[in-house]
Amino acid sequence: MENSYRFFANRDCKYYPCHKDLPEMNCLFCYCPFFIADKCPGKPNYIRLENGKCIKDCSECTFPHKPENYDVIIKLLSKQAEREEG
Repeated sequence: MENSYRFFANRDCKYYPCHKDLPEMNCLFCYCPFFIADKCPGKPNYIRLENGKCIKDCSECTFPHKPENYDVIIKLLSKQAEREEG
C-alpha cells in the first residue's frame, strides 16, 4: 500500500517494524489512540501488580498497525469526540 492519509510506513524508524508478523505495517497510529481507554478494539494484555492495580500491556497488539483498521479507528475516535462535546 502506498503512503497516503490512510497509511504511512516509517521505514526509517529505528523500531520499524515493531511487529514482525504483519505484511504491511501502518505507522499512522504508532502511538495507539486507545491506550488510555478502558475499552479498546484491540486485544491488550492486563498485568496485575503487587498492589492490586492493573496496567494495560499493548506490546503484542497489532490492531492500530493493520491498514484495514483505519476506518474503525476513525469511527471510534469520532464517536468519542461527539460524547465529549455534548
